[in-house]
Amino acid sequence: MTSDQQRQRRRTAIRLAIALAALPLAVQAQDYPKRPITLVVPFSAGGGTDSIARELAKYLSEKLGQPVVVDNRGGGGGAIAAKTVARADPDGHTLLFVTSTFVTHAATDTKAAYDVRKDFTPIAMIGRGPLMIVTYKGLGVKSVTEFVEATKKKPEGLDFCSSGAGSVTHLAGELFIQKTGAKLTHVPYKGSGPATVDFLAGRTHAFFATFPTMLQYVKSGAVDIIATTGTTRSPLFPKVQTVAEAGIPDYNITTWWGVVGPAGLPKPIVARLNALVNEASAREPLKGRLVNEGAEAYSAAPDQFQAMLDSELAMWKTVVKTGNIKVE
Repeated sequence: MTSDQQRQRRRTAIRLAIALAALPLAVQAQDYPKRPITLVVPFSAGGGTDSIARELAKYLSEKLGQPVVVDNRGGGGGAIAAKTVARADPDGHTLLFVTSTFVTHAATDTKAAYDVRKDFTPIAMIGRGPLMIVTYKGLGVKSVTEFVEATKKKPEGLDFCSSGAGSVTHLAGELFIQKTGAKLTHVPYKGSGPATVDFLAGRTHAFFATFPTMLQYVKSGAVDIIATTGTTRSPLFPKVQTVAEAGIPDYNITTWWGVVGPAGLPKPIVARLNALVNEASAREPLKGRLVNEGAEAYSAAPDQFQAMLDSELAMWKTVVKTGNIKVE
């Protein structure tokens, strides 16, 4: 046998070995799912996030031929739900519905029960949208500049509420303080509901809120919207400036929704789920629900989703360190 024939035989053997090694993964994806899928949601039932998760679950169930059951596990800033999924078998039958809080909690909690990068496999993003900065009607401010000035007129400053310590509505306020020098004191609540009740009553002065939380009150004129936090103006409020347009550069905060699984999830299963989630978010009724809540569908490959998670985690850790923020 010539040396060329030997090289050719070795190349053939290598290709065969690679093909055989890939067979189990291909079979894995073909056979998936073998039983009902659990989609763990780190919030109580009935809210806007839960509604988005349920729309997605319905679509996945129709396409995968197995029930996709929503399991609401609120509490611990999302840590209870995250820990549950991190410990699950990486076979695609237990998934985690995640939002911005998945990263902000990890950035602020000194004893976080999960590691964003090590414990999970990014699957797909669903959508993303800006927050809105709203102020109590009685405050009488109409712009970011007026708001910052108002915080400095009183020795004790003003308050801003959030849906919880370590939430995106908390850290968005902290970043605003760091960039503007506004005199604001954080008042955390156990969820958007109680935060909204006190805010509308004038017990707090400002709210860096998600669109679903405050949209109806802005439309009714019950509160004043002074800015949105994305890179471009919201189609729902085209006359309202972004924070960056108001003279505060590099302030681009969005809330987002996505799906992850346990670490080690096989790539063929990840690819299949990624394609289905992207399909769901680009179609009705999920697409319309996102638009109506000030957001838009957002498709990303798993590696792009991972890069976004890494970038946001690094950013929020910097905010936490700069502000000496401690959340236990």
